[in-house]
Amino acid sequence: MSRSSKKGPYVDPRLLKKISKLKINDPSVIKTWSRSSEISPEMVGFTFGVHNGKAHIEVTIREEMVGHRLGEFSPTTKFVKHGGKMQRELEAGQRAAETEKAKLAKAPAASVLPKK
Repeated sequence: MSRSSKKGPYVDPRLLKKISKLKINDPSVIKTWSRSSEISPEMVGFTFGVHNGKAHIEVTIREEMVGHRLGEFSPTTKFVKHGGKMQRELEAGQRAAETEKAKLAKAPAASVLPKK
């Protein structure tokens, strides 16, 4: 659920304290475990290391991210492909089609050269 409008957005006070010590576009990474903190306009230009349960994933904050939560940009699970034998066959067919396209794209370029 969203936070009550009378309370305002939640931003971890420790994050704001760390931001106030640094300058914008500083190359250092601010490590945080506060995935529930909303991204505020003061955070734009900084790089955060958002913890996903195993490691800190670096997230550089841009203007489009304001209003979202830090945890949205640090996935906690790794996607594993669905399917087994059928999926491998489909992917092999796609790779074969891509190589054919690449060969066809190179062939006309070679025929354009003047003959001696």
